[in-house]
Amino acid sequence: MLYYEKKLQSQGFDAVIGVDEAGRGPLAGPVVAAAVVLGDRPFQARIDDSKKLSCAQRERAFAEITGNSFFAVGMCDEKVIDAVNIAEATRIAMEQAVGSLLERLPSGRRPYVIVDGNVKIKTPVPCTAIIRGDSKSKSIASASIIAKVTRDRIMADYDREFPQYGFSRHKGYPTRQHRSALEKFGYSRIHRLTFCGVKETSAAAGTQAVF
Repeated sequence: MLYYEKKLQSQGFDAVIGVDEAGRGPLAGPVVAAAVVLGDRPFQARIDDSKKLSCAQRERAFAEITGNSFFAVGMCDEKVIDAVNIAEATRIAMEQAVGSLLERLPSGRRPYVIVDGNVKIKTPVPCTAIIRGDSKSKSIASASIIAKVTRDRIMADYDREFPQYGFSRHKGYPTRQHRSALEKFGYSRIHRLTFCGVKETSAAAGTQAVF
């Protein structure tokens, strides 16, 4: 999973920045992006697309990545998502993460950004999008893990504030349990009101919004 990193390093880029996101599909909560430049130490934990890892595997990988890399996180909450749409919010979160990481890199480094999927982000350095990059690049896979674990922890915090929705279990994704909770309790202040099923499910059940 280091093909792209080695190829770019052979071209003189000594800071390959992998970028990925978590949270495009949920009905509630933020979309989170991460940017990662890997360090030199080999990993003991499995590094792969975060969706292929168990929660325990992601946590172990998260601890290693954060201890052996330069990284940064960007985020857009549900209000931004509703205002600009999820695709644009994802792009903004990715640009935030990359911008923050570029500020942290030591001077003299020559960075190159590789992004999962087909998202076109604006950066002051060269950038390439790679379809299924989280399965092809260790840098992008590491970013996917950082983004996923960060977002899962945010949703666990929201679960304590809104225990009726079960956010710690489904993380805001449109599961049967989540839709049932929307019917019963209405939508909360962290729900994405422009997403199909949020207002409709609450209105059909005649439930009031929870704030």
